[in-house]
Amino acid sequence: MSLLNDLINLNLSDTTEKIIAEYIWIGGSGMDLRSKARTLPGPVTEPSKLPKWNYDGSSTNQAAGDDSEVITNLAPGDESAVILYPQAIFKDPFRKGNNILVMCDAYTPAGEPVPTNKRFNAAKIFSHPDVVAEEPWYGIEQEYTLLKKDTKWPLGWPVGGFPGPQGPYYCGVGADESFGRDIVDSHYKACLYAGVNISGINGEVMHGQWQFQVGPSVGTSAGDQIWIARYILERITKIAGVVLSFDPKPIPGDWYGAGVHAYYSTKSMRNDEGNERRLTGRHETADINTFSWGVANRGASIRVGRDTEKDGKGYFKDRKPASNMDPYVVTSMIAVEISGKRKTKLD
Repeated sequence: MSLLNDLINLNLSDTTEKIIAEYIWIGGSGMDLRSKARTLPGPVTEPSKLPKWNYDGSSTNQAAGDDSEVITNLAPGDESAVILYPQAIFKDPFRKGNNILVMCDAYTPAGEPVPTNKRFNAAKIFSHPDVVAEEPWYGIEQEYTLLKKDTKWPLGWPVGGFPGPQGPYYCGVGADESFGRDIVDSHYKACLYAGVNISGINGEVMHGQWQFQVGPSVGTSAGDQIWIARYILERITKIAGVVLSFDPKPIPGDWYGAGVHAYYSTKSMRNDEGNERRLTGRHETADINTFSWGVANRGASIRVGRDTEKDGKGYFKDRKPASNMDPYVVTSMIAVEISGKRKTKLD
């Protein structure tokens, strides 16, 4: 194993300019992450300077095996190819050096986004002038559950049984309250190394459940960073021999589920506006306080922080999304709403 570790940790820059780029994309379920690596002649920092690539979409439920579309530079047997467009680059915390992780989205040979490519429409929304003008910022809390590999039962739970009542586990630090911290801390540092704007971690209410936060991020970058953070976490849990679950309700019954909370604000929300002088409930306006949100109310769909209420500006928190949501969809839908365009696509 010592020799194997030595080989894994070889510093390529000592002997070659070549680097390894791990191309990462979302598979046919919309939640499964796929990746494959290729050698490049030297370091790359701009996605536009990376070559497009392809993969067999019939093996990921993203293309029919008899697809007759043909593109150049495909080898025989690649007729069902799906094309990868590099979109964002991160440092590779596993291979280190100048090696990179590349977040991609997927297209047909004709250049149409495949159904699971939610980034394409999100990019259109975030480039709309109405959205650009509002400068939406996002902070995303991703909850997840660590499961024992053989039993698929949460880490720290008795085999075939249940732990004590929920309460001590939230942000717990003791031997009976916190399980998987080595995995969580490894993920934290790996994300920082990669360039993911991860802003914190904590243990969650259910035993074996954790959360990480990413942000503030702008536009499609929010989705890119969540997907890369998920990818890194998948790799680390594999090394640790633990199963990672983004199921929103991994254990039935009176146990907390797992969600994604999306914090967001716009330029208008971050600045003083004086709009409360208009929204009085009179003169054909709604009262500014009648919308269904709650200040510091964890049971509300939209939670408004006490600082936001006090200052009259700041961010909101959308507590509805599930832990297995697509961040491109959630962030772009919020952008549609806050820009005043309540349609799937902006005009």
